[in-house]
Amino acid sequence: MKTLIIQLGFKERGGAGNHTIYKKEDIPEIINIQTTKDGQAKPYQVKQIREIIIQYKLSKQ
Repeated sequence: MKTLIIQLGFKERGGAGNHTIYKKEDIPEIINIQTTKDGQAKPYQVKQIREIIIQYKLSKQ
């Protein structure tokens, strides 16, 4: 998931613990990824990212 977010042009803005925050200059929403114990993104985060991709018609750069 993190690789996809970076390929979409988001930049990592740090975070605390197992949280990583991503921001893209022309998109007001931030993406906050908190991985689970097995290294996967949480389902609600996948849904949030999917909605941002659709809303802003994003594609890999």
